[in-house]
Formats: sequence, C-alpha cells, structure tokens
Amino acid sequence: MLVALLGAAAGLLVFAYIADEVVEGETHAFDEAVLLAFRAPGDPADPLGPRWLEIAVGDVTALGSTTVLTLITLAVAGFLVVDRKRAAALFVLAATASGGALSYLLKLGFERPRPDLVAHLVDVTTLSFPSGHAMGAAVTYLTLGALIVRTESGRRLKAYVLGVAVALTLAIGLSRIYLGVHWPTDVIAGWCAGAAWALLCWLVALVLQRRGRIENANGREPAGEGESASGGPFVER
Repeated sequence: MLVALLGAAAGLLVFAYIADEVVEGETHAFDEAVLLAFRAPGDPADPLGPRWLEIAVGDVTALGSTTVLTLITLAVAGFLVVDRKRAAALFVLAATASGGALSYLLKLGFERPRPDLVAHLVDVTTLSFPSGHAMGAAVTYLTLGALIVRTESGRRLKAYVLGVAVALTLAIGLSRIYLGVHWPTDVIAGWCAGAAWALLCWLVALVLQRRGRIENANGREPAGEGESASGGPFVER
C-alpha cells in the first residue's frame, strides 16, 4: 500500500510539473521535436513507415477510445455481477467513470489546442491536454489489471497481466503522437494522471475489502451486519 501511495503521489507531482511547464510554454521545443520525429523529413503530412503501419496504429488508438473503454468496462462489470461480486462491479464502474470525468474536466481547465504542426491522421474535436486516450487507457486497463491480479496467486500470471495492461497503455499513448493529434506532453501527462488515479482507486479498493464493503480477491462477500471483515462467516464462491 505504501508503494502504491508513493507511486500515485509521484504521478501527480510529475503531472503538476508538466502542466506548469505547458502553461508557461516551456515544452514547445520538446513537443515539436518529438512530433516531427514521427514524420518523414521535409513532409509533416507523411508519417514514418509504410501504409499498413498507419492503419495498424489507427487500430491501436481505437483501443483507447471512449466507446471501446466503455464496452470493456461494462463487460468486466457484467462478469463480476454474474460471479456475484456486485459491489466489486459497482466499484469498477465508479473508478473508470470518475477517471473519465476527471480527464474531461482537466481538458476544460487547460484548454490547450490540438497540434497544428503536422497533419492529423484521424479526426479529433476535443481539446488536447491531457490526452484522453492516454489517461483513459491508464485508468481502465491498469484498474482492470490490478483487479485481475488480486484474484490470482501466481507471480508469473500477475506479471503478465500487469505487463499487458502497461503495454496497452503505452501503445495507445504513442499512437496519439504518431497520428499527430496530441503533443507528447499531452500523452505523458495523461499517463501520469491516469496511473495515479488507478493506483488511488486500487488503494481505496484494498481499504474497502479489509472493511468488508466489497468482495475480496477470493470472491468472498462483504461482511454482513454483526460480522467483521476479518473474522466473520463468509461464504466462498
């Protein structure tokens, strides 16, 4: 819990630092250099790599869209309900929905426009900072990854699940830079804020599990009236 708390604090501090630098305009040179590095020299409208790579990156970026993240979250919540873990399902919905709302509010607060340095390879209509895809992916995939890890005992399986969650989050964020719809600092800030939110939600889940408010990793139900979270008569599922 201490490591998770320190990780969340570090994510928030890095986000605050990047946000301050963005507001002051200190990241402009870095953002331009990285964004242009993904384009053919002398042609900001032509992304690096063959046509199939551009198509593949477009598919990857869709994994961080609001539609896909919502469908994945609803599917996981539905599974938890069927598995008689209704409190855990409600917690997953609350964690991801609140993360999405926070991303939207941050965009409104900073009002940073989208990059105009290179051509956009996909249509975008919202503001730029922080990246909603990067933050939403971090919130959703890391939260769901942590949930799965809590249900497994094998270290290799835990490492694999968290590795997949982190890889998806990183790939989705990088795809936004490649497609030219986000400044690099938008994506880094989105990763930091999303990871911090996921860690904070995980800490809250641990506290609620210990108090018997939501089901624990073994599928036990919350403690009922007159039962303790640590010693009450739970029913194994």
